[in-house]
Amino acid sequence: MKTMIASPLPAGQAPNPAEQIARAGRREAWLRVILPLALVALLLVAWEAIVRINQIPHYILPAPTLVLRTLFEQWHSLAPSLWFTVKLTLMALAAAVVGGVLLAMAFALSKWVEIGLFPLAVVMQVTPIVAIAPLILIYVDNTMAALLICAWIVAFFPILSNTVIGLKSADTNLRDLFGLYRASPWQLFRFLLVPSALPYFLGGLKIAGGLALIGAVVAEFTAGSAGRNTGLASRILESMFRTEIPMMFAALLLVSLLGIVIFVAFAALAKLMIGHWHESEMRRES
Repeated sequence: MKTMIASPLPAGQAPNPAEQIARAGRREAWLRVILPLALVALLLVAWEAIVRINQIPHYILPAPTLVLRTLFEQWHSLAPSLWFTVKLTLMALAAAVVGGVLLAMAFALSKWVEIGLFPLAVVMQVTPIVAIAPLILIYVDNTMAALLICAWIVAFFPILSNTVIGLKSADTNLRDLFGLYRASPWQLFRFLLVPSALPYFLGGLKIAGGLALIGAVVAEFTAGSAGRNTGLASRILESMFRTEIPMMFAALLLVSLLGIVIFVAFAALAKLMIGHWHESEMRRES
């Protein structure tokens, strides 16, 4: 008897694994955007309905539509405050990146430097910024410099800690291999330590971005309570004193959106820099 062999599918009908993976990736990317937006929209609709049905006064809980209208109507007042907060946050984050990376390199190269200075960094991190911000505002005459110091203190430690861990996580066997081939310290740093520390640094950067914003807002609250006009926190305090609750929600909305933008930007940066080779950012097939 002859064995019946099934004929292969025509080329046009054969499944393309690469195309299927790409289609699944696009579908997942869309779902990652659509699902959170749908949930937020549902919550906003519920909020609007609760306010309208129960006729809650705007000075207690404003409806989302009123908050958005206030945001557009008061944009001329909120925009300069938003720019001040953005500038302060980015300056503090940049200072934290420079200081944290340089100090992490010193820690990785010398254990005595780490033993001597790491406890001081921990003390800076665990001391509540709310407690020391008034002192910084007293001892530093320049308001911008004082706010920058406060925000820098909050954002500094995640950069330092994550970068130190990354520099120390380089594979020992690879270190020995570099030594066997008599690699220079620069070659060891450039081709082994930096790739090893980069994912940790980018993870710390995503954390530090949000913390820099939190530190900036807390410092602005302290400065605003002392009568110094600064950024969005000053608008929130001013609205609270005047019981302009829609204005307060509008400023708070800008703070939240700024935090989201910072996180998304650094997540995209991490995807761009290590998404093609590091497991933490590579897309896995389901």
